[in-house]
Amino acid sequence: MNRRPLFFLHSFLVLRNTVNLFPLALGYATPKTPTSTLSWYWSNFASAAATALLPLTETPVDKVLVQRVGGCPKDSKDVFRSWGCSDSDIVKIFQRRPSLRNINIANLQSKLDLLSGLGLSCTDLVKIINCRPRFLGSRINKYFDGRLDYLQEFFGSKEVLLKAIVRNPSLLTYDFHNKIKPVIAAYDEMGVSRKDLISMLLARPTLIPRTSINNEKLDYIRKTGISKDSKMYKYVVTLFAISRTETIRVKLANFEKFGFSEDEVLGLFGRSPLVLTLSIDKVQRNMTFILGMMKLPANVVLGYPFLLFYNLEAVLKPRMLLAAKIQDMGLVPQIIGPSMLRAFRMKEKRFVKDSHSENVLIPVRGIVITAVSATYLWQNQA
Repeated sequence: MNRRPLFFLHSFLVLRNTVNLFPLALGYATPKTPTSTLSWYWSNFASAAATALLPLTETPVDKVLVQRVGGCPKDSKDVFRSWGCSDSDIVKIFQRRPSLRNINIANLQSKLDLLSGLGLSCTDLVKIINCRPRFLGSRINKYFDGRLDYLQEFFGSKEVLLKAIVRNPSLLTYDFHNKIKPVIAAYDEMGVSRKDLISMLLARPTLIPRTSINNEKLDYIRKTGISKDSKMYKYVVTLFAISRTETIRVKLANFEKFGFSEDEVLGLFGRSPLVLTLSIDKVQRNMTFILGMMKLPANVVLGYPFLLFYNLEAVLKPRMLLAAKIQDMGLVPQIIGPSMLRAFRMKEKRFVKDSHSENVLIPVRGIVITAVSATYLWQNQA
């Protein structure tokens, strides 16, 4: 059957009744599409006729609408790209947090707009996602304006605030009223200045969530005997504040095994706060070497706490070996007594230079040149 006459007949009937073309625009109900051979012609002709009847000129409003529809992001990748991220940046973001591929686009766009207002770049965003993969899944828009005003006033400048946020993005997600403000107020009450607290927040990004202050910790801080005017005060207070009470007790008991009193250990913490960060195993190994191999009294670490920090295999043992070799060979100067402690405290280059004078360097050249070769000799002899 030839369908061409039917097509032109149907076209003529449709053009006579424009209601069939645009029923909704004219307020008429849409007729049901007949399930016949003419349905195929109707759908194609209607779309062609509608296209032909559009205005030939494009208004500015229509142009903007076309651009918006054409530039609408299809997925989160398009959102990141429109925000300024390169393909390599997007790959890094998705590798660290794959679920961001399926995140709600509108929600993602609103959060990126907030970060843009802060002045954060895509490079900063990559660092933030690497540090806190779930950051964009958090409710960073909650109390955002009040939080931002408070933090900017606290840090003093937008540059320092941005640096702190990149170091610890959770500043935008912590409980503002129950965590951030009470912790800052607690340090202020303990005498830590705002400048010192800012430096500690930059050095220890997890300071706010880990801070817990109780009467026992305050008693420990008082027993250190450190003054609030001391430069070490901020380190003492923050280290005790972020340490668990049980951990402090265990570390105190570990020192007491070597004959120290609690007041002596707390006084050591006051003079050298980082001793509190050393593990129990590290303190035990170094103290055993000091007492057993170096034949020094335990209280020597009260005046020379660096002995607890130095690596046993890379520094203490090699230099002790060199001192013993020089003494066995009867060479001078000898590395004994106070000179031994001074030699142990030196950097490697200065240690080799000062300990190996011309009359000592030549005979000892075959034994040890640096701490690395001394370590090798020590391990071979052992």
